[in-house]
Amino acid sequence: MKKMLLGLLFIGLANPMFSQITKPEQLSEVTVYATNYKYLTNVNSKEVASIPVKTLEQMVANYDLKSSDFYQDEYDKYIISFYIPEGKVLAAYDKDGKLLRTAEKYKDVNLPKGIKDAVALRFPGWTITKDIYLVSFYDKGGINKKYKLKLENGDKIVRVKMNEYGDYL
Repeated sequence: MKKMLLGLLFIGLANPMFSQITKPEQLSEVTVYATNYKYLTNVNSKEVASIPVKTLEQMVANYDLKSSDFYQDEYDKYIISFYIPEGKVLAAYDKDGKLLRTAEKYKDVNLPKGIKDAVALRFPGWTITKDIYLVSFYDKGGINKKYKLKLENGDKIVRVKMNEYGDYL
């Protein structure tokens, strides 16, 4: 019994000495590029955006049209909808997967500082009870960002529209 335990101990210690030694291999270079970099560049703001907004923007920019189930070469444009409870995006892609335009709508987002300051200056004592963030992106025409706010002060209600810099529309 003692010899058997010593034999097993010896085999257990000797086994790691015979492990495989692999040679390092040189892998080929991989270039990663964003197909929809224009979209991500235009929708990013200097302010910290809400997590739902960032989540949907990343989903739209990273969507791989060619690997989807309904992709066919015969169509020139594809309209794809992205939904989460806090927002939705309607995105148009060309047959190569390039983002052409989007229509986005988000509810109750983190408002930029310029908007908060403008509301506090013009409507002191009022509170923002509801907000909607609308974004329209066009590949050739740029981007349009608009905020619709519902302000309340007691039983009074005011609705205002603003751009991302806090200017009233």
